[in-house]
Amino acid sequence: MNSALSIQYKQLLRAYPALFTVAERDEIRKLLKGSNLNQKWSDKLSIIAIVLGEIGLGKAAVLSILFRELVENKKLSVADVEKKFSTQISTIISGMMRVNELYARNASLETENFRKLFLTFAEDIRVILIIISEHLHIMRILDSYPEEKHQSIAREASFLYAPLAHRMGLYAVKTELEDLSLKHTNREIYREIAHKLNATKRSRDKFISDFITPLKEKLSELGYEFSIKGRTKSIHSIYTKIKKQNTAFENIYDLFAIRIIFDVPVDKEKAACWQAYSIVADLYQPNPKRLRDWLSIPKSNGYESLHTTVLGPEGKWVEVQIRTVRMDEVAEKGLAAHWKYKGIKSESGMDEWLKSIREILENPELNAVDFMDEFKLNLYDKEVFVFTPNGDLHKLPKGATVLDFAFSIHSGLGSKCVGAKINGKNVQIKHELNNGDQVEILTSPTQKPNPAWLNVVTTSKAKNKIRQALKEVEFKDAEMGRETLIRRFKNWKIDLDDGKISRLAKKKGYKTVSDFYQEIAHEKLDMHVVRDAYVDLDKPTVLEQPDIRRADSFSKEIQQVETSGKDDVLVIGEDLKGVDFKLAKCCNPIFGDDVFGFVSVVGGIKIHKTDCSNAPQMIQRFGYRIVKARWSGKSVGSQYPITLRIVGHDDIGIVTNITSLISKEKNISLRSISIDSNAGLFQGNLTIMVNDTNELEGIIKKIRLVKGVKSISRS
Repeated sequence: MNSALSIQYKQLLRAYPALFTVAERDEIRKLLKGSNLNQKWSDKLSIIAIVLGEIGLGKAAVLSILFRELVENKKLSVADVEKKFSTQISTIISGMMRVNELYARNASLETENFRKLFLTFAEDIRVILIIISEHLHIMRILDSYPEEKHQSIAREASFLYAPLAHRMGLYAVKTELEDLSLKHTNREIYREIAHKLNATKRSRDKFISDFITPLKEKLSELGYEFSIKGRTKSIHSIYTKIKKQNTAFENIYDLFAIRIIFDVPVDKEKAACWQAYSIVADLYQPNPKRLRDWLSIPKSNGYESLHTTVLGPEGKWVEVQIRTVRMDEVAEKGLAAHWKYKGIKSESGMDEWLKSIREILENPELNAVDFMDEFKLNLYDKEVFVFTPNGDLHKLPKGATVLDFAFSIHSGLGSKCVGAKINGKNVQIKHELNNGDQVEILTSPTQKPNPAWLNVVTTSKAKNKIRQALKEVEFKDAEMGRETLIRRFKNWKIDLDDGKISRLAKKKGYKTVSDFYQEIAHEKLDMHVVRDAYVDLDKPTVLEQPDIRRADSFSKEIQQVETSGKDDVLVIGEDLKGVDFKLAKCCNPIFGDDVFGFVSVVGGIKIHKTDCSNAPQMIQRFGYRIVKARWSGKSVGSQYPITLRIVGHDDIGIVTNITSLISKEKNISLRSISIDSNAGLFQGNLTIMVNDTNELEGIIKKIRLVKGVKSISRS
């Protein structure tokens, strides 16, 4: 073992002295003797440090990380490890090996692999936590990876592992993954926000100090041990807020949150938190719409806290989070912390979530894209809480409908649901549920699911049950249609041949024979026409004479195609110039934008902005079709259409001022304009022609200065 690796190993043992006995440490040395202890082992030790310190797993996880490769290479058996260390690791090792096999096939996960991946995850939840730890380590050292891998790895972290960490309750890990992903996918924005945060740090620290000082004095009177600190929001969350509110960094006031953490016994937790809330509300004016009580009913990932937003000094809104040491550890280490405090609170809704994931996995009819969509629906924990007439509490995702609620209780109830009584008032099956609703499901024996229901429900359980019910209905209809056809053919003394029926269905344009039989069951096909077509199948086909036209009457329709390029201004792949490409309409890239190429199914390359809303999906599902692209030289002779969305006060002359400003620009022309005025505000879409991003940024800055303009953004 080299000196650096030895130091790293000893530091880890010193940090967690109770993890292994002296005898077990000797056993680890023996088992690892002869292994090639290189950089890969340094990475393993870093991952173990994350698993222990930031996620809170223990001995089984550490042993699985240490010995997985030896087990995989048949140099060590799981049974030997379990016997020597008295620890069960078989499900973790097997799960890690299956995940490793998936990654060996494709470094960037394709959607088709997600089902297998989550089947593995669902067996032992610790596999998820170890994989998240591995990807956090990878993101921390991403600069050491080849540059061409940065984008795909960073997007995968944002697309899959940050949401997973969030769902596991690992808020600190989720935040770091999002920040590191933004750092590599949009470096300019990351640097700009980081620089502005650094520049405003002194004034921010003073504001936090002014806010905290009177609070400390009042909280001390409660007689509880506590700590209070200010926490700056992550760069990614600030960027998300800037985009969502369509505003500048300087206009984001809630850049930080104040956190009050009590060290009190479990039986005094709620009382301490609510007493603290009372003190905060007395000192600073609270916003009643922003009170979040996750003490009474924790989030489904176990998160407990009391949040309020108050008006602090200088008229700025400040978020205050009130919790205990136990709650804070659960918030930082998520599910793993629940094992430490098992029995204090009901185990989090993690089991419910894993159950819902298994329900998705068990549906064989779901294709890869639908599976990913269903999985994403189950990732986030925005919830509503509703009650049955008996007072039983049910937790559903925000946006859930009456039909979702019916299926959550029982599949039979959902299939017969015709509506509900909510708080005594009749509502339809598509009615969206709100917190505190008391829901009584109304049914009818004649009701049955129909395809439109899939657009009514939001939960994966309801969608799966509806799909299964529809399949059963289709099967019964197909059987009925087949029996009808057999009976009619028997009357006509015609033998039914399955092979010929299959040919007939295909000839009539049906995807499957089942679809053909269903049409018969629904009486949408004339049986005499079916009979004649069946009999004619064996008749020889008469070749039609070709349609002969004279040359002087021939004309060809010219199809309009997308604007494409074969210009040396764009370099695609490994320094290839002059390659055919098209600019994607979803994000309208222009010269100067950070871009990448996507090889489309019909051939040719579509150019997208790296921050295109479709980019994460394309990169994750079709990573092998992504090619590098960059602008080269100067934009000469090419102009690009860009649509600007402008919101402002509906003052006289504001539109004239904007159009006049554009007309004075030498290289920019106005292509189209549409204005909508409502309640003293106007919203306008301006399409202009520009040469590059420099010109675009220049005109945006000038329009922003026009009196009455509230915001301007690129669509």
